[in-house]
Amino acid sequence: MATINVNGREHEFAGSPDMPLLWFVRDVLGLTGTKFGCGMALCGACTVHVDGRAVRSCVTPVSVAAGGARVTTIEGLSEDGRHPLQLAWQELNVAQCGYCQGGQIMQAATLLKDKPQPSDADIDAAMAGNLCRCGTYPRIRSAIHLAVAKRGAGP
Repeated sequence: MATINVNGREHEFAGSPDMPLLWFVRDVLGLTGTKFGCGMALCGACTVHVDGRAVRSCVTPVSVAAGGARVTTIEGLSEDGRHPLQLAWQELNVAQCGYCQGGQIMQAATLLKDKPQPSDADIDAAMAGNLCRCGTYPRIRSAIHLAVAKRGAGP
């Protein structure tokens, strides 16, 4: 049996260590904000953080998260849904269908951790692996810039 920390809570897992982390998060824990898109790490809808790094949970075995790693899903990005990126996404109405947006936000959070003041080129490079069938890329870029601006204007 393995212990897996998801969103700050310990969970026991006795299944196959090869099970994709995505299935553990969605099917075992019921955290459905992380989406299944392509199953091949090509679209980014399944992006979560493992120890603060964006990973594609559809191809990451649950064994990677066992043994002390910390997994964060979109539900755990902030306790009250008021992370600067989540607020910027809402303010700019980024989501159209919304299917990819959890993964988009998780990828953007890693970008801002690595580059607190990203340029358009930085944003485009970091977000290039996250696909949006609705084509909301300009709004995604604007929301990332807005989150940076609001974060800088904080208390």
